[in-house]
Amino acid sequence: MASSRDRQRKLARAKLDRQLARRAARARRRRQIQAGVGVAVVLVLIVAGSAWGLGAFDRDPPENTAAEEICLWTPQDASANTNLRDVGTPATTGLPTEGVRTMTVVTNQGVPVTAELDVAASPCAVASISHLAASSFYDNTKCHEITTEGAVRCGDPSGTGLGGPAYSFYDENVPTAAQPSASPAPDQPATYPKGTVAMVSSMPGANGSQFLIFFKDFTTADPTYSVVGRVTSGLDTVEKIGALPTVENEGGAKVRPKDDDVVVQSLTVTESAPSPATTPTTTSPTPAANSSAG
Repeated sequence: MASSRDRQRKLARAKLDRQLARRAARARRRRQIQAGVGVAVVLVLIVAGSAWGLGAFDRDPPENTAAEEICLWTPQDASANTNLRDVGTPATTGLPTEGVRTMTVVTNQGVPVTAELDVAASPCAVASISHLAASSFYDNTKCHEITTEGAVRCGDPSGTGLGGPAYSFYDENVPTAAQPSASPAPDQPATYPKGTVAMVSSMPGANGSQFLIFFKDFTTADPTYSVVGRVTSGLDTVEKIGALPTVENEGGAKVRPKDDDVVVQSLTVTESAPSPATTPTTTSPTPAANSSAG
């Protein structure tokens, strides 16, 4: 029979074996967990990298679903000013803000006057002229002034200088004031070069339907007219009107055409044709430049 001491040794040995076995089992489990975590991390990185490559994490700016108001049309009281004509107002949203439009003015004084309207610089003025033209607002109206500044003034159905639509809008593209000088440099550009089309109103900053077409250069240290475009053909017609004799108007200024017969038969606004650069070249001779272009 084994002694008591031998038995204790065996019990201690068995206990140590059990401890070592448990430690080995925990170690194997720990290695398995670490291996599983490693594989999971690798898989996550692979999936994330694929998603990134496919643009899953690209973030577009939130879409602005509210339509942006481009122009503000201020109502005018047609009952207080009977020279105004109510033809509604242009839209305030969805208006074009780039490109050009072509304005064609047919008068009883010669070839039609064509002007290029700059939408980017004067979106509200172009929108207003387009709206009024579509309403036949300008048809059969008179150019009631030949101004001392060298421009023909048109667009007032009443012919008084107080007429227009039943709304107004603010200035947009007023030139920078010229530097005051006793003798300006000869190469200094005019504030309003010949052929300029600009808005004009009876009250500063409250534009309506009236516009000026300059038949000569005009320079001023205090510009107030918003430029909307420039004449591209028919400037000789504007010069012809500018040369007509004038008489005093109701205010005593000698600016009204003597025979009061400068009639705008029609005014239309259309989108400009595509650039000629996109058309195939031909061997036909290049036509001479139009001498009436501004």
